Amino acid sequence: MKRSFFYRIFKLGAFPLKLKPVLEAEEIIVSDEGMSGWLLARDVKAPGKRFVRRAEGFLGCLAVTKKRLICFSFRKCQMNISLDDPGKLSKLYVNIPQDNVLSVSFDSSAFHEKWTGMLEFQFKTEKAGDFKRVLTEYGARDLKQPGR
Repeated sequence: MKRSFFYRIFKLGAFPLKLKPVLEAEEIIVSDEGMSGWLLARDVKAPGKRFVRRAEGFLGCLAVTKKRLICFSFRKCQMNISLDDPGKLSKLYVNIPQDNVLSVSFDSSAFHEKWTGMLEFQFKTEKAGDFKRVLTEYGARDLKQPGR
């Protein structure tokens, strides 16, 4: 899959350089970077934020190591979930709504105490099937259309 111009020139959507050796030491199972995607928010209420429906594009990266699931969008960490915590992983829903698109969604209250509503990350990646397989093996749920 062709990488975006901003990834090829500026490395937007790449893992931070300081984090790469850490992830390699944790033994990467599957990862991809420079992916375009969408963050979708539905009925989200949080301190200082309210979204009925919001869609925001991003460039990001996603990795599953033997210790964690980690996701960055525009160099900001969005998810960092330990694989040793099956309670949190079981609150993630993974799906492949289209070819080469991985959807990871969750109820925001599962990760943020004062938040409500559904958040969904959609990643355009050729490795969507690999991510889905690995995440479901570690305890994420495989639902067709969560939260809709």
